[in-house]
Amino acid sequence: MKAFYAEEQKRHDPKAFLSSGAPQPNPEKPERIERLLAGARSAGLTIERPGKHGLGPIAAVHSPEYLDFLEHIFPRWQRIEGASAEVIPNIHPIARNGSYPASAVGQAGYHMSDTACPISAETWNSALWSAWSAVEAAEAVMAGAPSAYALCRPPGHHAFADVAGGFCFINNSAVAAQVLRKNSARVAILDVDLHHGNGTQGIFYARPDVLTVSLHADPVRFYPFFWGHADERGEGPGLGYNLNLPLPRKSGDAPFLEALSTAFQRIRAFAPEALVVALGLDAFEGDPFGGLSVTTQGFSRIGEAIAGLGLPTVIVQEGGYLCDALGDNLTAFLTGFGGKQR
Repeated sequence: MKAFYAEEQKRHDPKAFLSSGAPQPNPEKPERIERLLAGARSAGLTIERPGKHGLGPIAAVHSPEYLDFLEHIFPRWQRIEGASAEVIPNIHPIARNGSYPASAVGQAGYHMSDTACPISAETWNSALWSAWSAVEAAEAVMAGAPSAYALCRPPGHHAFADVAGGFCFINNSAVAAQVLRKNSARVAILDVDLHHGNGTQGIFYARPDVLTVSLHADPVRFYPFFWGHADERGEGPGLGYNLNLPLPRKSGDAPFLEALSTAFQRIRAFAPEALVVALGLDAFEGDPFGGLSVTTQGFSRIGEAIAGLGLPTVIVQEGGYLCDALGDNLTAFLTGFGGKQR
């Protein structure tokens, strides 16, 4: 399996975020990359550097207003007297269908849903290379590879078409799916991250050509709180093309795999020509977020089960935070996936 990653992705280094109102060290640290690279190599993958793909594939799922904001907000923010070292919003609109603010402070609140996605001098470039890794993996699959892995960092599945959030800026899984649509009439996205892929859902919520399915901790008392509930089915032409499978907190391998079977039933009914797996490893029992209790062996079984769908597959890295088993969990998933695929 081909794998893609660029060193520029490591330069984004957020310092803090608010958790229950208290400042905490930001867990989306560059060190995640080292552990994930080790895990990918242990599974026998060779890491390749992606090429530059410009803004085209990214602009296919994100608004130009938002991309202009991401590219230019940091230097604008630094011109504010007394501003924080990183762009962090402190005000949000109740509704987003009115006027658009001219100020950097107002735009930060408009385009950033929470405090977990601070923007520094390196964020835009790191996010670009993260997205280009996803583009390269999608193009490899389009060229005939049965699967490819994109080590995307920063991650992406909480980013909407024009809103950053939850450590995410560009929605890499959505970018990959849109690239695959060039050759595939229907593409499915299967999100197995601990947290609901609310940004991915939002991007495709009214579209019938991309099926979005997410397994995650029940959001009734867990991030992202406002999305990820079972009654969210899509809207307009996309009604019936979104499936959420929220799991009780601390659910382990058996309930996760049971929900995965339900996800497969819907995916097969959609008859996609390609699949994007939004791979979060934070469902692990030892992950710092502690939402679910999937084991390392469970990730192997998840990988094997997904490979059993027999679809051309782009695996896009999402969550999974610093713990001793992070690399091992990626190795387990990729080995399980590759073993079944063969």
